Amino acid sequence: MANKSVWSDNRFWQRSATWVTGFASILLIWLTFDTSAQISMGNDEDLKNGVTKRVPGPTVINYKITYEMDAKRGHEVPVIGEKEKFFGRDDWSEEEAGALLHLGKLGSQAKNCMDCHTLLGNGAYYAPDLTKSWLDPAWGPDGAMQALTGKNTKEEAMAEFLQHPDQYPTHARMMPDLGITAEEAKGLVAFLKHMSSIDTNGFPRNFGHMQGAVNGK
Repeated sequence: MANKSVWSDNRFWQRSATWVTGFASILLIWLTFDTSAQISMGNDEDLKNGVTKRVPGPTVINYKITYEMDAKRGHEVPVIGEKEKFFGRDDWSEEEAGALLHLGKLGSQAKNCMDCHTLLGNGAYYAPDLTKSWLDPAWGPDGAMQALTGKNTKEEAMAEFLQHPDQYPTHARMMPDLGITAEEAKGLVAFLKHMSSIDTNGFPRNFGHMQGAVNGK
């Protein structure tokens, strides 16, 4: 009787499938726990103690956020600096900041922002990506949007634009007036500031090439 090739042996393939499935399941479980730890939101104590988390706590709105090149990682990363007033305050509590971010997140969903924009890579590409919009130098003290809106701070300029986008045409694809209230606008700006503090491994890639976006310059 001729020797049967291992490649045509059903038992070999059954055992191989069992081992591969078992290994893949263990790997998937390990990756799930590892990823959960990486993306879990930090808290106020982390920020006060200078502990870096990929997703900082809500009170990051009390701090200055810049975007700086990390030579070791080969791309830009958000850097949380000293205290910075946000709508006149730098002492937002964890509960207050969390509620404001929640309002902003709900607002972004209710107003269907992702019908036109992308957030963390999700959404449409009709309008600009909003992942690092807080860091866009156009909203800074020397940027065009503060001058255009007549406001003295980045957050006030962004909130004013969100409430009355039709008064500040900045692009051929002009943003429509969505009826955003002052409180909703404040929540949306807080949501955008928090999102800019998330370490997204250099995403979006083209943002780092924008003049003035890196190193807070």
